[in-house]
Amino acid sequence: MLDLAIIGGGPAGLTAGLYSTRGGLKNVTMFEMGMPGGQITGSSEIENYPGQEKIVSGMELMQSWPEQAKRFGLKHEMKKALKVTKNNELFTLEFEDGTKEEAKSVLLATGSIPKKAGFKGEKEFFGRGISTCATCDGFFYKNKEVAVIGGGDSALEEAVYLSNICSKVYLVHRRDFYKAAPSTIEHMKAKDNIEEITNVTVEEVYGDNMGVTGLKVKDKKTGKVKDLNVPGVFTFVGRDVLSDSLKQDDGTYLCEVNEQTEVVVDLKMKTNVSGLYAAGDVRINAAKQVVCAAADGATAAIDIIEFIG
Repeated sequence: MLDLAIIGGGPAGLTAGLYSTRGGLKNVTMFEMGMPGGQITGSSEIENYPGQEKIVSGMELMQSWPEQAKRFGLKHEMKKALKVTKNNELFTLEFEDGTKEEAKSVLLATGSIPKKAGFKGEKEFFGRGISTCATCDGFFYKNKEVAVIGGGDSALEEAVYLSNICSKVYLVHRRDFYKAAPSTIEHMKAKDNIEEITNVTVEEVYGDNMGVTGLKVKDKKTGKVKDLNVPGVFTFVGRDVLSDSLKQDDGTYLCEVNEQTEVVVDLKMKTNVSGLYAAGDVRINAAKQVVCAAADGATAAIDIIEFIG
């Protein structure tokens, strides 16, 4: 039986593994199908992680994390957890290969993934001019023109953020109205260097071997195609939260989740189910930054040590 089962091997899961094992828990296993490190391993340049003076790739940043955690006793199994249930005081994890594990506590650190917008060139240029994180990549387009695709709060907030870095921001949206808070819309419209391009479809993002050089949008009413010569495109069309393993046979979730199925936690990363925790991008109000996910993992682990106590 495990003291702690960690589902997910990104910054939150790895940090929780490090803190929990170093803090005295003996039987801790992290279940991650792929190579530990999380989504950040797909980023080409990281320059905002504290203490990391040189610009490194996401792969380079995360390279030593698994070994550091394993040094204190964290085990890693390449298994996909399909479902987590609880009976009395114990959790049962059911895996894709048909096996099961019991645990005294569980930390869900599976994260979330950006939804795809579905336009031509999206896959080809993702990470080479197409980004889903303005905080991560906005600085690379300082004093340059960029485009933001989306019409919700995230898209408008990120457009405002980029407007403070870039010379101009094209806000591209498929409708002529926004699904964002009135205050967010007002803030966006107050920015002189944000140009709204609404009621259009994104036809294509194109580029060369160096990356993105522009995108084409088509007006829904006139059919006219407009060419935007930008080196950076940011897409914010929603995220899929990877919390399905908490879904029960009756369709409900093991713990409280919001409308986006983000896990509801308190400041200690505790859910409303005793012994069940969530950290990183899978939880509510996540900042979606490596340093924040790592902090979540440490916070959860410290409380779990006391819980197992």
